[in-house]
This record gives sequence, structure tokens and C-alpha cells, in this order.
Amino acid sequence: MKMQKTLITGAKMINEGNIQEMDILIEEPYIASIMRAGTNAGKACVIEAQGKYLLPGIIDEHVHFREPGLTHKADIYTESRAAVAGGVTSFMDMPNTIPQTTNHKTLEWKLKRASKSSLANYAFYLGATNDNLNEILDIDPAMIPGVKVFMGASTGNMRIDDEETLINIFSKAPCLIAVHCEDEDLIRKNLAYYQSIYAKDIPLEYHSLIRSADACQKSTQKAIALAREYDSRLHVLHLSSVEETKLFTNKLPSNQKQITSEVCIHHLWFSNIDYKEKGTKIKWNPSIKTPADKKALWEALLDDRIDAVATDHAPHTLQEKQNPYLSCPSGAPMVQHSLSAMFEMAFQRKLELTRVVEKMCHAPALLFNIHKRGFIREGYFADLVLIDPNEPWEVNSSNILYKCGWSPMEGTHFSSRVTHTWVNGHLVYKKGLFDESRKGMQLMFDNR
Repeated sequence: MKMQKTLITGAKMINEGNIQEMDILIEEPYIASIMRAGTNAGKACVIEAQGKYLLPGIIDEHVHFREPGLTHKADIYTESRAAVAGGVTSFMDMPNTIPQTTNHKTLEWKLKRASKSSLANYAFYLGATNDNLNEILDIDPAMIPGVKVFMGASTGNMRIDDEETLINIFSKAPCLIAVHCEDEDLIRKNLAYYQSIYAKDIPLEYHSLIRSADACQKSTQKAIALAREYDSRLHVLHLSSVEETKLFTNKLPSNQKQITSEVCIHHLWFSNIDYKEKGTKIKWNPSIKTPADKKALWEALLDDRIDAVATDHAPHTLQEKQNPYLSCPSGAPMVQHSLSAMFEMAFQRKLELTRVVEKMCHAPALLFNIHKRGFIREGYFADLVLIDPNEPWEVNSSNILYKCGWSPMEGTHFSSRVTHTWVNGHLVYKKGLFDESRKGMQLMFDNR
């Protein structure tokens, strides 16, 4: 297959804390040269990018693409297609599928499937259960981003409620431990209280009190205590409350910390005030909480107690989301809209554009030691995104690419739009059109 040279010229490159006009020469699959604007690059396909921003492809370290077993909601092909349209060039998929990804046989199936269907680069977590320690010990840290542990939160047999199992995982896992922290016993107590008042008709606005800040803080505190005791590499997923942010430090750069954290787009964008308008479309676990929690998450992100921004992209059908509270599943799609949302919040002066790139590109690459991705550097894979800051658009049913066909961002007006996405030097997305002739690569990790 012939690999062509591409010159991206005139763009404002956002990379490693700077914004400067540079030309980028791609020799697929790598970035061949970073040159002063106007440098002659010889014979190459030229992309004129004046007025646009060029940044590394977004690395979303937390998605649920639903394959295998839940493909009526989403699958690797459809969601990776939506991802690249939104500037996401790499994703790390969670293990709660059917069957669950709790053994290497299922993991290999997903890797093989992605190699044939994913338009973005991919990696898959191995899930922990109370009885699969041998599978965890057999992890190759160069091939897998980490082991996913549900700390108290219930998701089938993946709820780790055995103390000895937790100690074994935290003391012996040969890789990063990524944790969902909610205390299930406290959640059940809260649920029983509201059921005693409302029976089956619990109003949605109580979701943030049932899956409460206390439940998150208690579980997160336990995970951190275990990590400190056993010197584990811990990454806490989707922080959602004031009290959790107080458990983290900003004293070291992210890539020098043993204990790190992420926040998700929906916890930065919404608060529980939005339940009235958005309803179950913004029912997530952990729950979206108060404006004070949202404010604290922003403060922690900006002072580096929170290291990275992800999506927890978790589609369900609209029919499923229209169920009453107790039978309505939690989660929603977000991967197509995460970058535009973060740019919008940057335009609202919540953070600098360089910090958007730091938290969505550089930090995930550093936290997971991803091989040659997350930065615009010569010799790195050419995962690149052009975004036009002056192309306003509205999220609506005609441009939503998720298999489920809906988005909690529907009706939102964005000021900026992704126009081009390269994955491994291949221009997979250009102004609404896809070139699916080449698939993404498996992410590799410099962890051996």
C-alpha cells in the first residue's frame, strides 16, 4: 500500500505548552519533520491550514464501546468512527462487556476485532474479579494499559468486595490499577431510604444523593490507602466530588506520581441543576453532583491535582434511557464531542488551549507510558487533529455519529469544529468524509 507524504502548513500548533505557527511533514505513519512555516518540503500533498489549530490526537483513556455482547448500543467500528470525527485518535476500552474482559482469551478476541474494525488506535483493560488473580498476574504491561477494579461499585461479578482479593491486586498487579470508586454498601443504604419514601417512583434529582459524594469519597480514600501501603501505581477514574479532590496532591508532575486521577467531560460541563432539562440523558455513575462539586473539579484540574480529562463514553439506546429511574441504565455517549466541549470551555476562559492539549493528549500519554503518542514530535506517530476555531455548529440528530443516535450535548452550540483527523499519518476524517481504507493500531506501552 503506497504511503504518501503530507505537509500541513500554516496551522497554529498547540504542543508542549506553546502555540506557534509551524509546518508539519508526515511520512506515514510518522511525523517526519516540524519546520518553520513556509519551509519547502518537496513533493507532498499540501493541506493549507491557515486559521486552524493543529494538536496531537486526543487520547481517551476511558471508554465503553460495548463490544462484544452489547452491540445494540454501540460497537468498536461505530464508536471509533465517531471518535475520529471528534479528534480522538486513541482510546482505551473498559472490560464490562458480555462476556466481561476478565481473561486473556476475551482480551485477544477484542484486540483481533479492533484490528479489523477500529478507525482509531486502541487498547483494552483487563477487568478484575474476586477470582481471576492469575489472569492479572499474567498481564504484559507493554500490551495492556492496566487492570480495571470496581472498588465497591456493583457491575456483575466485577465488584471486588473481598479484602484479601484487594490486597492481592494492590500488592501484586504488574501494571497500573484503574479504579471506579463508589461504596456500594452506602449506595444501597441511600437507595433504601429513598425507596421507603417514593417506592419505585424515585425522582431523578435524587440520583446524586443516592450515589452520593460520601460514597465516592469513602471508596476513593480506601483505594488511595491501599496504594500507599503497597506502593501501587493507582489511577482513580472519574472524580466527581469536592471531598475526593482533597485527597490528591499537585506536588509532582503527573508522570512522577504513583497516584493519579481523571475527570470526565460531563462532570465539568453539567451539574445536578441540569437534571431538570436533560433528565436521564445525564444519568451517569458516579453521579453528576452540585455546582460546588463542579467548581471544585475545575479547581483541582487547573492546579494539577487532577491529571487528565476523559469521557467515560458509555452509550445506551434512547429507549433504555427513557426507562424510569430504577431501571434506567447509567451512562451516555460523549467521545465525538469532548474536544469541541473543552475548546468551548477554553473560550469561556476556564483554561488555556495549551492546558486542553496537556490534559487530553500529553497527560494520558505520560500517565500510561504510551509509546510515541500524545505529542507532536519528530519520530512520533502522526496522530494529529485540525480544529477550526471559527466554524460554529450545533449538535443535532443529523450530525451525531454514535450508533445509539443521541447525545446529551444535543442542542449545544459549539464555536469550533474538528475538520481533519490523521491516525498514524492516514487522513481518516476530512470535513464529514471518512477514508476507512486503513485501520488504527494497537497502543503499546513503555512499561517493561
